[in-house]
Amino acid sequence: MGIVELREVRKNYHLGKVEVPAVKGVSFSIEKGDFISIAGPSGSGKTTILNMIGLVDQPSSGEVFIDGKPTSALKDAELTRLRHETLGFIFQSFNLIPVLNVWENIEFPLLLGATRVGRDEKAGWIDHLIEEVGLTEWKRHKPNELSGGQRQRVAIARALVTRPQIVLADEPTANLDSATGEQIIELMKKINRELETTFIFSTHDAKIVDIADHIIRLRDGLVTENSRRAEPATAGA
Repeated sequence: MGIVELREVRKNYHLGKVEVPAVKGVSFSIEKGDFISIAGPSGSGKTTILNMIGLVDQPSSGEVFIDGKPTSALKDAELTRLRHETLGFIFQSFNLIPVLNVWENIEFPLLLGATRVGRDEKAGWIDHLIEEVGLTEWKRHKPNELSGGQRQRVAIARALVTRPQIVLADEPTANLDSATGEQIIELMKKINRELETTFIFSTHDAKIVDIADHIIRLRDGLVTENSRRAEPATAGA
């Protein structure tokens, strides 16, 4: 079993009295350390699948396994703990807290969880992540003093601060120009290689698809492609 597995997952939404199928019996497995692109046109079901993997939405039927655990059997407190300890999230709109500086934004998830980290260890890890994303000179700046690319770098560091096994990224380059988007993709691929963090993308971005080592394509709520590259792609290739 992979670190994530979907088995015959279906998701229906209700619009008034009409039931609309968004995901129609999808099954696939994601291995630890994958850099995976879930791609497809708008309405294909990719964001719905990402939300179910991220435990912010439940399947109508079928099962989502995270780290071997069937998530439908978990209580709210267990889901919250799994979401906090195992998953990190990167959003296209960055979702930074305006009144906090770079360092404080990255620290914030550590203040929410039950995990107790020593002050020196926490500070060292946050400083390391800030260095990894190239923002050491900006760590006391607030989001409105940063470019879009810099804000997304903060969001990446924040997603990694709890040392999650899995990072979910919903269109992480959508609000960036192409050159900055390429830099962000290369940064995430570097982190993927160095920390063996599993990255799962919902994306339209062909550059993310090109660099992914596992590609799932969707259309109308169904998987049309589930393929792996013989050799993992490298940034800038």
